[in-house]
Amino acid sequence: MRICVLLFLCFCCLELSAQDKEWKLVWEEDFNGTELDESVWNYELGDGCPGLCGWGNNESQIYTKKNHRLHQGKLIITGRKEGSIYTSTRITTKAKKEFKYGKIEVRAQLPVGKGLWPAFWMLGSNIDEVKWPNCGEIDILEYVGKEPGMIFTSLHTKASHGNTLNTRKMRIKGIEEGFHTYTAQWTKDSISFYIDNELVYTFRPEQKTKETWPFDQPFYLIVNMAIGGNFGGPEIDDSALPQNFIIDYIKVYQ
Repeated sequence: MRICVLLFLCFCCLELSAQDKEWKLVWEEDFNGTELDESVWNYELGDGCPGLCGWGNNESQIYTKKNHRLHQGKLIITGRKEGSIYTSTRITTKAKKEFKYGKIEVRAQLPVGKGLWPAFWMLGSNIDEVKWPNCGEIDILEYVGKEPGMIFTSLHTKASHGNTLNTRKMRIKGIEEGFHTYTAQWTKDSISFYIDNELVYTFRPEQKTKETWPFDQPFYLIVNMAIGGNFGGPEIDDSALPQNFIIDYIKVYQ
């Protein structure tokens, strides 16, 4: 019994030390200005075809350069239905801003409506070489409008991907109201997720192999709002559109 208590206390100390670590801000995107800085951001356009039609999830939207704007220091991504076509925006920092370990935080306001799937996430920089899921994926924020009040934080690896076991689904009252912060604290040993500074999930595999821990390399950032698809759909509430996914800032500490 005493050993169990000691082990529990040691685990708590590890969590506290990670949370209380002196983090230094190394990069910040505050979206001041009139347009995205393309020395930092890439646009991913279209429907993913021919290489990844539906972006791998049977999503309904086409990504464009016209479904976002910068206003009063915020990035506003708008999901729309234009005739029979759904449109949105997806941007990444691939090959421009990539990070290995750190505290990665976004402050965002969620859209509301069935079929909407906003996300803030990361992919391993070696994705072109080893493909997904070998590259690893860190989902810091996922929300699907069909499940109001729920936030998903997940990790995808070769050993656990798609309907991953490495996930936590949290019901948070009022999460759709106003802005909230979503954070990943990523070290060489573990990845912990926080919502409004409250710990919700920690991933720390006992055995670290390429299959279980591809998180020992740089990753890049992705911001998007998908519509429909395997996770976001299948039902889309057209009457809820247009809807905005609003990003106040992104900060990376190390």
